[in-house]
Amino acid sequence: MTNGATLEAILQKDMPVLKPDMPIRRAVALLVEADAAAAPVVDDSGALMGIVTQKDCFRPALNASYYQEWKGTVADHMSSQVVTLSLTTDLTSAAEAFLEKPYRVFPVVDGSRLVGMLRRSDVLAALVALG
Repeated sequence: MTNGATLEAILQKDMPVLKPDMPIRRAVALLVEADAAAAPVVDDSGALMGIVTQKDCFRPALNASYYQEWKGTVADHMSSQVVTLSLTTDLTSAAEAFLEKPYRVFPVVDGSRLVGMLRRSDVLAALVALG
């Protein structure tokens, strides 16, 4: 992969994908099961609506530990203001995005359609591979 290459080669396509009406308990279980830092939230057409991160899951998990009851849906806990990368983003620009933002993962879109998730660790590994 060269600095001008797109992200397709390192994009994670096998990740949990959530729906807004999914119970948050199920979403948390999917994140934990997949060892994923975050999961995209999509509508029925596959358009990105939001993202749920591990950090977003702490409040409902803590409430469940206190009250022995999980409450809410993904829509109640997701961030709807999502910073995305385009499928055409090059490796250098992706690395710069990770420098600028505190995120561990970015959703990658082709237009409004989600195509995968880009993990910070995968960008770092690609940079190391370049030498």
